[in-house]
Amino acid sequence: MAALTEEQAMVRDAARDWAREQSPVSALRKLRDSGAELGFDPDAWSAISQMGWPGVVVPEAYGGSDFGYLALGAILEETGRTLTASPLVASALVAASALTLGGSPEQKDRWLRPIASGALIGGLALEEGPRHAPERTALKAEASAGGWRLDGAKTFVLEGMAAGLFVAAARTSGSPGETHGLSLFLIPADAKGLARRRLALMDSRGAASLSFEGVQAGPDQLLGEAGHGWPLLERVLDRGRAGLAAEMLGAATQAFEMTVDYLKIRVQFGQPIGAFQALQHRAAWMHTELELARSAVEAALQGLDDGAPEVPELVSLAKAKMGAVLRLVSNETIQMHGGIGMTDAHDAGLYLKRARVAEAAFGNEAYHRERYARLHGF
Repeated sequence: MAALTEEQAMVRDAARDWAREQSPVSALRKLRDSGAELGFDPDAWSAISQMGWPGVVVPEAYGGSDFGYLALGAILEETGRTLTASPLVASALVAASALTLGGSPEQKDRWLRPIASGALIGGLALEEGPRHAPERTALKAEASAGGWRLDGAKTFVLEGMAAGLFVAAARTSGSPGETHGLSLFLIPADAKGLARRRLALMDSRGAASLSFEGVQAGPDQLLGEAGHGWPLLERVLDRGRAGLAAEMLGAATQAFEMTVDYLKIRVQFGQPIGAFQALQHRAAWMHTELELARSAVEAALQGLDDGAPEVPELVSLAKAKMGAVLRLVSNETIQMHGGIGMTDAHDAGLYLKRARVAEAAFGNEAYHRERYARLHGF
C-alpha cells in the first residue's frame, strides 16, 4: 500500500506480523474442520480487538482511532494474504460506516463504541436473492404503533450468526426495483420475531439467513430518513466493496507469490518449471494484472478518505478488476501446481474458494462493470 502515514504504516506492519505469526492459513483449516458456527475464531477476534482494528474508521469521539479507509484496507490486505476469517469487513467497515455516516449522535454513542472496541459485531442485512440487487429489496416495513413492523427475509448476511446488531434495509414505500422508498433500520439480534439460520459457505466463513416476522422497530432505530435510505446505503456499500477488494488483493498477491515460489522449486525434465517460457508468460500476465488491480484498489480507498466525488466509479472499477484478477490468479495457482494443487492438502484450493465467495459479495464483476458504465453515461 502506498501513501500511508507513519501511523497507518505501523498499523499495516502490525497486521502483517500478526497475520503471519498468529493467523496463518492453517488456522482457517482448523476453523473449517471444527465446524465453528460463527465462522471465525473468537480468540483471534479478541486479539484483533485488542489491537484496535475494529475502530480504525470510527471517529475518536466514539472510541475509534479514525485512521481512515486506506489504513483499514492495508489491514485487510494483510489478513487477506492468510485468509484470516474475521468480522472486520462486516462490522468494523460496513456497520461502523453506516452508523458514522447516517447515525444520530444518540445512535452513534450507543452502538459505535461497542463496535469500535470489538465487544459488538454488526452486520448488514441486505440481500434477498442469489445475486446482489440492493434496489430489489422487498423486506416490508409498515407503520405500526408509532414505529414500524418488519416482515420478510434476508440471506447471505455476512457474520450473521455472530452479529449482535443488524443494519437492515427495508421498504417503507415503493416496489422492489425502485430506489425510492428504502429505509435502514438498526435491529438488535435478539429482537422478538427475528430468527437466523447458519449458511454453510464454501470458504468456511460466517454467514446466515434471517427471518423477520413482526419485528418491531421504534423511531430511534431508523437510520437516516424514512424512504430516503438509498444514498446512504450506496455510500455504505461502496466502503464495504473497497475494503473487500483490499482483502481480495491480499489473497491474490499471496496466491501469486506462492505460485512463483513453486515454479522455482518444481523440477521437470531436469530443470525448474519456471524456466519454461509458457509459464513465464503466464506469471508475467498475473503480475501485470495484480499491479493494475492494486492501483485501482488504492485509488478507491484514497478516494474514500479524500471524499472524492468519483468514489462510486473508483469503487466499482476496483471491485470489478479485483474480482477478475483474483479469479485469474486462483485458477492459475491450481493449474500451475498441477496434481498437488487439486488436493485439499494444498492451500491452493482454499484461495480459490475464497475468491468465488468474495467476488459475489457486494456485487460481482458483471454488476460493477455495468454500474461503472452506467455512472459514465452508457
